[in-house]
Amino acid sequence: MTPAATAPAPPHILLVEDDEVIREATRMALERYGFPVTTAADGLEGLEAFHAVRPDLLLLDVMLPLLDGVGLCRRIREESQLPILMMSARTDPVDVVSGLEAGADDYVVKPFESAVLVARIRTVLRRIRVVPAAESPADALPGAPGAPGTPQPPRAPGSAPSPSLRSFDGLQVDTDSMEVRVDGRLVPLTPTELRLLLEFTAAPGIVLERSTLLERVWDYEWGADTRVVDVHVQRLRAKIGSGRIETVRGFGYKLRRPA
Repeated sequence: MTPAATAPAPPHILLVEDDEVIREATRMALERYGFPVTTAADGLEGLEAFHAVRPDLLLLDVMLPLLDGVGLCRRIREESQLPILMMSARTDPVDVVSGLEAGADDYVVKPFESAVLVARIRTVLRRIRVVPAAESPADALPGAPGAPGTPQPPRAPGSAPSPSLRSFDGLQVDTDSMEVRVDGRLVPLTPTELRLLLEFTAAPGIVLERSTLLERVWDYEWGADTRVVDVHVQRLRAKIGSGRIETVRGFGYKLRRPA
C-alpha cells in the first residue's frame, strides 16, 4: 500500500510588535487563518527568535524598542532572503522608503483588517510558492523537483543551452533553478526581486509601466503605492548593475537590450 502523502506544514510567521494588544490580536487573527505564529516584543528579541525558529515570513513593526524594525530588517537581510512585511502606524514616506530600502518586500499601514493583512501575507508567500497547505499542492513548495530555488541536475557537457536560460551581456537568469548570475557570480535575490527581474527579462527592451509591475509582481491593482516598485528597482539595480534597467520617465522601466 502506498503511504498517504504528508501535507506540507503551513508557513511559520515571526511577528515582532512591541504593543501587547496589537501583538496578541494579530497573533490570534493569523492563527485563525491557519498560520503558526511566534511573537517577539522588541527588535533584539525578534532577532533571537529569528535564529531560533527560522520562520517562513517576518512581520515586523517599524517602531520597536532596542532595535527598530528597519535595523532588524537590515540585520536579517544580511543572512536571509525570507519574505519581510513591515507594519507602520504612519504613512510618512521616509518610514515607508526606509523599510523598503532595508529589504522589506512590502508594507501595511496600521490599523488594518485581519483579512487585508492575510491577503498581503499570502501574496508575498506566493512569490516563493509557499501558501497554507489547503491552498497549494506539495509539488509547489521549495525543495520539490522543478520548484523555484531547487538545485537541478547538471546539463551534460556539450549539450545545447537550456531554453530556460536568459542571457543579457553578462546577466544570466535560469528560470529552472531560479538562479541569477552576473559575470558568472551568483547573485542572491529576494523572492520579490527575482519576480521583478523575471518580468524584465521576459520582455527585454519593452517598457513596463509601474501599474503593470504592481499587478504582476505584487498582485495589486492600479492605485497602489508605486514607491514599492521604485525602491525594488533601485535595490535590483544595486545587485545586477545600475545600467541594466533604464528609467523611462513618465512611463516606467525597461531592461536594456545588449548593444
